[in-house]
Amino acid sequence: MSSPAARLSPRPVRLYDSWWTVAAGALCALVVLAAGLWCSLHVRADAAMHSAALFAHLASLVLGFGAVLSADYYGLLWVTGRCTLDEVVAATGRLHVPIWAGLGGLVVSGLMLHPDVDSPLTLTKLGLVAALTVNGLQAGLLGRRLAAVDGETGRGLLLWGGVTALVSQGCWWGAVVIGFLNTNT
Repeated sequence: MSSPAARLSPRPVRLYDSWWTVAAGALCALVVLAAGLWCSLHVRADAAMHSAALFAHLASLVLGFGAVLSADYYGLLWVTGRCTLDEVVAATGRLHVPIWAGLGGLVVSGLMLHPDVDSPLTLTKLGLVAALTVNGLQAGLLGRRLAAVDGETGRGLLLWGGVTALVSQGCWWGAVVIGFLNTNT
């Protein structure tokens, strides 16, 4: 049994506690992205560093996007009745680390690849990465809400999950296509 003082001590605020904490996390993430972009415009990597950054970029893409595709596959299994929602929530919860590691690796390595901020395609890709980051943060809140469901899942949560998956896929595929186009120009 816990002491009265332990019961009264406040629990630390966590990222996925509320929309306010997710919004604060998103604001911090966007500031970090902007600062990273600013640094990338003022620091130049030599040819060897550029090659290493390109390899890290591709490896991070495999890690992050592969984990996203796996998570969405579990969602499709649930939609087709081949697994339970609890199984989907558990599986996707385990995929958060590789998804975030992949996205973080993409951002850091991408900033060392000298993005051309005068290119509309590059600006679009940067916007997709920002949207992907914010979408990923709110997906953590969604995961917490889905894990707390006891019984029937409401339509609102299901719609939220579907929109989250569509935004995620759109941002990932859009960034991949733009990266491919930028590489071939």
